[in-house]
This record gives sequence, C-alpha cells and structure tokens, in this order.
Amino acid sequence: MIDQLIQQDQELFLFLNNLGNEYWDAFWLTYTAKLHWIPFYAILAYLMFKKYNTKMFVLTLVLIVFMITFTDQVTNLFKSGFARPRPCHQDGVAELMRLVKSRCGGAYGYFSGHSSNSMAVAIFSGLMLRYKYKYLIIVLIIWALCMGYSRIYIGVHYPLDVVSGALFGGLSGFMFYKLNKYLHSRFTLVKKQS
Repeated sequence: MIDQLIQQDQELFLFLNNLGNEYWDAFWLTYTAKLHWIPFYAILAYLMFKKYNTKMFVLTLVLIVFMITFTDQVTNLFKSGFARPRPCHQDGVAELMRLVKSRCGGAYGYFSGHSSNSMAVAIFSGLMLRYKYKYLIIVLIIWALCMGYSRIYIGVHYPLDVVSGALFGGLSGFMFYKLNKYLHSRFTLVKKQS
C-alpha cells in the first residue's frame, strides 16, 4: 500500500513538474523565494499592529517567531526521520523531471518546510484578522497553496510533501492562534484586575 502511494506520488509529481515551461520558470522561482515576500509579511504585521496596542502586538510577534521556529523544527525532524529523498535526488525520477533551481537542496524532502511555514502564517494571520478582513484568510490559503505548488514546479518536492506540510502548517497555525488568543485574554484580565 505504501509502495503504491509512493509510486502514485512520483507519477503525479512528474506530471505536474513536466507541465512547466521556460516562460513560467522565472515567475515560480521568484514566487518560491522567501525573501521576496518580506513586504507581504510587513503588511500582515502592520494590519496586526493596527488591531492591538503595542504590548499585545509585541506578544503576537513573539508568538509568530515561536510558531515559525516550531513548524520549521518539526519539519526538519520529519525530514531526517523519514529520510525520503527529494525528487531531484531520487534515481528513476531525477532523470525524467525538470529541475528549475540551480541546485536541488538538502537530501530529504518529506515534508515541505515552505509549505508548512506558509500555511501556518496563512491560518494564523487569517484567523487573527478575519473580523476586519473577511476574505483575507481565503487569499492567504491560496497564497500558501501556490507556495506549495511552486516547490513541485521547481522540482524539489513531491505532492505528498506539499500536502503533508500544508496540513501540519495549518494545524500549527491554528494552535498558535488559539495560544495567542488565550494569552491576550489572560493579559487583559490581569490588566483589569490591577
């Protein structure tokens, strides 16, 4: 059963990866680069800043740093624990795919850190800002799913890597959103009592 799932995952990867062409390569390489999204993250931070006072905003930023660190470290544990080679390191797949990046990356790819981190940010930010920006969570989830797809397009992750990363990232984002909400209510309660 597992062997069949892995084979289907490889076949789906090759199908999706080979849909790409040189006209779209630059777009997806730009999309997948984390540094290009700094202005986007700054806008999300500004929207959160408008929602809270300075102390609550700083608390939220600290939690976001913990969330990204947690998501990233668990992703790395899975990569080393499962030791599933990236498609660009996999014999029988590497010869049939398009590697758009100049290099393949680390040896193992299950599951995608880009996918988990972007979905964690999407769920956390979308839930935080949903009362003021009703459809923002939908936009953020689409952004995160495209981030996952970019990893397949450029040839460094299988679809299962991306889906697993997105599911874990979504769970992480939701848990940290709940923690943030709890801590804010505790600080507000303490402030009222003092």
